[in-house]
Amino acid sequence: MAQSDTAVQGPPAAKLAFWTLTSMVVGSMVGAGVFSLPRRFAQETGVAGALVSWAVAGTGMLMLAFVFQRLAVRRPDLDAGVYAYAKAGFGEYPGFFSAFGYWASACVGNVTYWVLIMSTAGALVPALGDGDTVLAIVLSSAGLWGFFLLIRQGVKEAAAINRIVTVAKLIPIGVFVLLALFVFDPQAFAANWGGADYAGSLFDQVRGTMLATVFVFLGVEGASVYSRHAKRREDVGRATVTGFLSVFAIFASVTIVSYGVMPMEEIAELRQPSMAGVLEAAVGTWGLVLVSVGLVVSVLGAYLAWTLMAAEVLFVAAKDKDMPRFLGRATAADVPVPALVMSTALSQLFLFVTYFSEDAFNFALDLTSSLTLIPFLLAALFAVKVAAGRGGAAGRGTGGELTVAVLAAAYTAFLLFAAGLKFVLVSLIVYAPATILFVMARREQGRRLFSPGEAVLLAVSVAGAVLGVVALAAGWLRI
Repeated sequence: MAQSDTAVQGPPAAKLAFWTLTSMVVGSMVGAGVFSLPRRFAQETGVAGALVSWAVAGTGMLMLAFVFQRLAVRRPDLDAGVYAYAKAGFGEYPGFFSAFGYWASACVGNVTYWVLIMSTAGALVPALGDGDTVLAIVLSSAGLWGFFLLIRQGVKEAAAINRIVTVAKLIPIGVFVLLALFVFDPQAFAANWGGADYAGSLFDQVRGTMLATVFVFLGVEGASVYSRHAKRREDVGRATVTGFLSVFAIFASVTIVSYGVMPMEEIAELRQPSMAGVLEAAVGTWGLVLVSVGLVVSVLGAYLAWTLMAAEVLFVAAKDKDMPRFLGRATAADVPVPALVMSTALSQLFLFVTYFSEDAFNFALDLTSSLTLIPFLLAALFAVKVAAGRGGAAGRGTGGELTVAVLAAAYTAFLLFAAGLKFVLVSLIVYAPATILFVMARREQGRRLFSPGEAVLLAVSVAGAVLGVVALAAGWLRI
């Protein structure tokens, strides 16, 4: 009977200190994305466009970081931030979509990690290709379930490993920036300034980099998602901003210094991880080896952090009765095993899908970013309501708080525009079937399945999903 009670109620949450929460933010952001930045940016723009892109992305994401910081203080009763904010602001069904979308983006993002690891190894083992061959998928699948067994041992142990790995993986990235500066060629940098050979205006070039910047900044909300584990509530906001500023400096530096090493046309043709190719051009083969080893450490650490966060979102949503109750079960070690199983299984499914993609890594990267945009937008809009005195917090916010929230919402809306129709429709293909879980939860509670407003939202999501499926089947969209 005691074991059954633990499964239903869940044990007391493991408590994490400020630096552990900060390492969760840094660890979840510094993963596969940073190692792919040189090529991804060089394919879209030159130095000028890159500087504008980072200015836009840095400002927008900083506004989002401030949003999560303020909401952690103003609404300390809300756990698993991104999902809880959407529910509190706009109702149960939008909250459910936010929880599912955030969870699905984490699972798809985890696929990029394994694709990039196998692509890195593919330089030595041709059978692994770019991480999307049969052998690569089999080995990645073994990695997925191996980490499942590790995390199942307990949240405290996994978080401690993440803290150690976070420090270890920053070393090769720092070495890359220093070495790139040492061999920096001002003439190459000047030649790469305008991106004159690339189609489109500066606006189009900046727009083309936006999903990449979203991907690398995913995790800025990491401390907020794991807020129920914080020793002190104020540490959630401090960890969010501290982690963001640290990582922003790293990402911008990696991108910009690469333009001073080689022509961007050559950077654009490098295999992923392109950071390894840039450093190889700068210092030789040992640079390639250094970055490749650093990538494996970095990616595995980020995978650990994201798997923890993905399971946490499902677990808290189930405890709030917005997901089926079986997802709210946890072991005595504070591990939500059913949620962890579902997270690993969805990553496995998308890992299979990469076999049919023309560019497995970029497809998974862009889809991850797109799935996250709706949860981020709802969180920012909720922050606007809180600042305006209509979000359940005590009193109105300051003018500065309202400005920050409005800027965060505007930035996230721009990201949806930048993603384009393709990834909006593909995202809806993922979102619409998820309503089955919502229906299961409502039936368990003996409640009406949908209110009139929720029925409209359901119809829109299903229509978008059907259009997306038709577009893919007809070849109008390609993955």
